[in-house]
Amino acid sequence: MANASQARFNAEAAAWDSNPVTVQSSALAYKSLLERIPGLNTKNPREDGLDVLEIGCGTGLLSFSLHPHIRSLIGVDTAAGMIDVFASKAASRFPATSASASSAANIAAVNVLLADPDDFLLQEAAALARQGRVERPARFDLVVSHLTLHHIPDMAAVLKTVFGCLKPGGRVALTDFEDTGPEAVYFHPEEKREGVERHGIKSEEMERLIGEAGFEDVKVERAFVLEKFVEEEGRERGFPFLICLGRRPA
Repeated sequence: MANASQARFNAEAAAWDSNPVTVQSSALAYKSLLERIPGLNTKNPREDGLDVLEIGCGTGLLSFSLHPHIRSLIGVDTAAGMIDVFASKAASRFPATSASASSAANIAAVNVLLADPDDFLLQEAAALARQGRVERPARFDLVVSHLTLHHIPDMAAVLKTVFGCLKPGGRVALTDFEDTGPEAVYFHPEEKREGVERHGIKSEEMERLIGEAGFEDVKVERAFVLEKFVEEEGRERGFPFLICLGRRPA
């Protein structure tokens, strides 16, 4: 049975890409990644680009922006409705009869709760590879997520899973809005707060948890500010976003 968050995202999936705030947020996250992850700027991404895992990929707003810069991308999401939209977009952008059809082979998404890295890599990713949709990487070069961390009950467990999904030397880059105090609750309208585990993330806490998961070169910094209308206040408010970075030791 879907929890409150899954039910909401399933219901909103079809109209997700028409929300200008959602689109802008993903665009700002994309820009932040390009500025901080050198491997996304290679000249020949299909040959020497990164294999990417996106946690909480949703409809693929960030995924399809990253697509020209990577070798492969697998997205995971627990909301089946979001995955359906993702698949529909992939089919529309890369129809089987078009010259660009081969591009579809390096991007796909699965409806799964990622818990055990080996289980996921051996089953879900391998299944995609058998379908010819994604060349199965043994591990990933980069794990990203955007606006997913605040829905995660056990942050430490997820970060350990992320660590296990990465190749030695692989990187993590996670973006979410910052817990700046009581006002952070306004990021979500009141009717959408059920199922939200935390109202933003805290810099010092994320630095500690990422380090405890085994990462080095840990850095958590402010990446951008998203302007969003707050219904309860009747005005625009700027919500700062953090980007959480780390590297699995080589």
